[in-house]
Amino acid sequence: MRPIDISRRLGLSTSTLRNYERQGLVPPCQRSQAGYRIYTEEHLAYFECIEAMSLGFGMEITVQVVRGLQAKKMDSVLWLVTNSQANLYRDRQLAKSNIQMLESQEKETSSREESTEQEWMTIGEASAKTSIPASTIRHWEKIGLITLARDPQNGYRWINRSQLRKISLLRTLRSAVYSDTVVQLKQAIAELNHEDVAHARKIAQETTQYLDKMNQKQLRGMYYLYALCRSLHLIE
Repeated sequence: MRPIDISRRLGLSTSTLRNYERQGLVPPCQRSQAGYRIYTEEHLAYFECIEAMSLGFGMEITVQVVRGLQAKKMDSVLWLVTNSQANLYRDRQLAKSNIQMLESQEKETSSREESTEQEWMTIGEASAKTSIPASTIRHWEKIGLITLARDPQNGYRWINRSQLRKISLLRTLRSAVYSDTVVQLKQAIAELNHEDVAHARKIAQETTQYLDKMNQKQLRGMYYLYALCRSLHLIE
């Protein structure tokens, strides 16, 4: 099978296929007398798995998967994938919780109850409340995703409910595969008006929809992972 045949079939450039081979993500291929690469059905199964899994699981996990399969460590590979799916499920549940929290805050606003936006907490308290490490919260501040107030006397960071809201929204995207959609969602969170609870809820709903699509992409990736395992006779 010629590289151009696989390139056309998968919509990948031949240079991408060669790059995967150089990285050891597929087994070495034979060469024709003229020096051209000759790929087999097994190579095709590898390329299909890489293309499909990278969209749902990210390239880092995909690399570990195909290298693990080449080492015949199928059980380790499957548990790695299962852990990634569990993280996606966790983030989906968090996104649903965010929607419920924001709907409750909208009701507070509409009923004109006393605002608690200026009830402050320390970064340690925010970390405990959201299960996000303080180092991650500091990193999000450093790259401009959130803006934290400072105590003028000691310089300690203080977080109010609006910033906690942003942290909760960002939390659902912390393990997301890099994509334009993720970048846009994070930018929307960074630019979120602290008083606009309705817009925050809209972002939470869009995040939920994104995670649903990722779940579908992971299903597709699992299909091609199973096909590769069958091709390698690692599973019946």
